[in-house]
Amino acid sequence: MEASRIEVAAVIGAGTMGHGVAQVLAMCGIGARLFDVDATAVERGLARVRANLDKGVERGKVEASARDETIGRLAGRADLAEAVEGVQLVVEAVPERIDLKRTIFADLGERLGPEVLLATNTSSLSVGAIAEAARHPERVVGMHFFNPVHIMKLVEVVEGPASGEEAVTTALELATRMGKEPIRVTDSPGFASSRLGLVIGLEAVRMLESGVGSAEDIDKAMTLGYGFPMGPLRLTDLVGLDVRLSIAEYLAGELGERFAPPALLREMVARGDLGRKTGRGFYEW
Repeated sequence: MEASRIEVAAVIGAGTMGHGVAQVLAMCGIGARLFDVDATAVERGLARVRANLDKGVERGKVEASARDETIGRLAGRADLAEAVEGVQLVVEAVPERIDLKRTIFADLGERLGPEVLLATNTSSLSVGAIAEAARHPERVVGMHFFNPVHIMKLVEVVEGPASGEEAVTTALELATRMGKEPIRVTDSPGFASSRLGLVIGLEAVRMLESGVGSAEDIDKAMTLGYGFPMGPLRLTDLVGLDVRLSIAEYLAGELGERFAPPALLREMVARGDLGRKTGRGFYEW
């Protein structure tokens, strides 16, 4: 199992993270099959990749020939058997539901031999709990990408309790091949990034809730005062308020009340103000 030998990969889930992962895989020379049970979601995901690449060409960041080659390496699939046939890698990027992820990994474990690397893009859930559903859990690792995937450099490679050293090393090398900067972390609630980021994000929501300042000014405190590239409330809009809420509820159960979601966050999710994807969150989009 070597990163340099990965030629074809499948990405499970064609949402925000899934299509981004498929894009960066294709950009580094790997054939990428974007799978979703919803064929419309697959087409939408591929369209977003094309739009990202077109924008890169317009801005002079991507050569037109590289765009065309990348698009040529991409394919969409709504049939799982077709998506995973002959692959050396599968990256799962479905919503943060442990039951859903375990079901997928159990299925992949039955379909694919032990030489195929299986990675979950979970941002906070236990890699060990996901891996134990699959045959040969030693080939399962976490590869937590960040949104937007084609821009953000960090990848958290998460070593689960059963992850083999070969699988972890391959994931680290693969992240580098994809042009990313990997960090290696152990399987703990929230890993490094989600745990740290959520503390700041939740406190920013509490500050807004109690009237400390406007969303814009709270964000400026971090961008101008601490050099953050984006404020915590704008970032929450980008990630999705529903995603933040789900992670907060999980970490509160694992690590205690300091991660308890603020009432304002719950209220906004309940009324459908989920951030950029719905056009409204802490900001209008």
